[in-house]
Amino acid sequence: MSAPIQPAPQPAGPPVPFTAEDYRARMARAAESAAAAGLAGLVVAPGPDLVHLTGYRPVGTERLTLLVLRPGQDPVLVVPTLEAPDAAEAPGAPVLTLRDWTDGADPYAVTAPLLDARGRFGVSDNAWALHLLGLQRALPGTSWTALTEALPMLRAVKDAAELDRLAAAGAAADATYEEILRVRFSGRRETDLAADLAALLREFGHSQVDFTVVGSGPNGANPHHEAGDRTIERGDMVVLDFGGLKHGYGSDTSRTVHVGEPTAEEQRVHDIVREAQRAGCAAVRPGVACQEIDRAARAVIEEAGYGERFIHRTGHGIGVTTHEPPYMIEGEEQPLVPGMCFSVEPGIYLPGRFGVRIEDIVTVTEDGGRRLNTTARELAVVE
Repeated sequence: MSAPIQPAPQPAGPPVPFTAEDYRARMARAAESAAAAGLAGLVVAPGPDLVHLTGYRPVGTERLTLLVLRPGQDPVLVVPTLEAPDAAEAPGAPVLTLRDWTDGADPYAVTAPLLDARGRFGVSDNAWALHLLGLQRALPGTSWTALTEALPMLRAVKDAAELDRLAAAGAAADATYEEILRVRFSGRRETDLAADLAALLREFGHSQVDFTVVGSGPNGANPHHEAGDRTIERGDMVVLDFGGLKHGYGSDTSRTVHVGEPTAEEQRVHDIVREAQRAGCAAVRPGVACQEIDRAARAVIEEAGYGERFIHRTGHGIGVTTHEPPYMIEGEEQPLVPGMCFSVEPGIYLPGRFGVRIEDIVTVTEDGGRRLNTTARELAVVE
């Protein structure tokens, strides 16, 4: 029997910055993991993997930027010359060798000597095809695999400092939800509420707002409905799903509210989803396969007769981006490990009528799980 899931302690003050040594350790672990997976190394393009490994957050462009990690070798960051000053200021730069190239030069010829001409390499999922094809032309004997497939656990297990950042982001999202309940819903457009959510996330410390889903009435039956011009009416169920980055780490929470008193059916559907979400969270403990979280939540909804209306996975990992491995879905046999963080977000969607979703971020502890969102999960009535 699993231990009851515990609420998150409230974070205090700004986080301690990651050091160059923190990034050195991450890159060393990544290179070791690559070797254990039978890879000659890793090639990491701008995006969440590069942020996690080096603290460097450039924008991906047609100009090649790549981190090369090889077992037993110093990490090298290939950058355009005009971006080298910014790269040199990155938190992980002191433990990196910078190799720059100028416009007019062939960046793939600059990168090729850093790689094994006949090796198999992991490449970050968001690398541009333009750059991967350029490397393949320069090194026709190489082969490539996506990092998500080769090293799905690369960013999955968070250390204590990362967990503090995720807890702070969760607390800010919770504060946003508490404040949005004070706002008038009826007579306003979904886009108005979405703007309120974005402003509140920023007020509570988010540097980046990734999404503010407001699905009212029939729009709530679309899990990823973009807030539109529909005017919210009394009698509407409204799905709220919002998040972004605070201190570089993600928040993502969903609650469903009702404008005025709900019908008996609406209350019942919400209660089913709340019980499914509780069951999914209660199943969290080390050693359990990711798919078991999906199974636990889905069983409640299926038993209630709404199985065909739960149309997405139960959860996704979260860290330096709001969606990353691991995924809580049937067929994912990766066992849970302390430090993993992911959403538990079952839902029921009735086309043309309404939807319900409830979501918390949960982290795996040594003996169970801990919610990073603590706001009430009962159906809130708003005006």
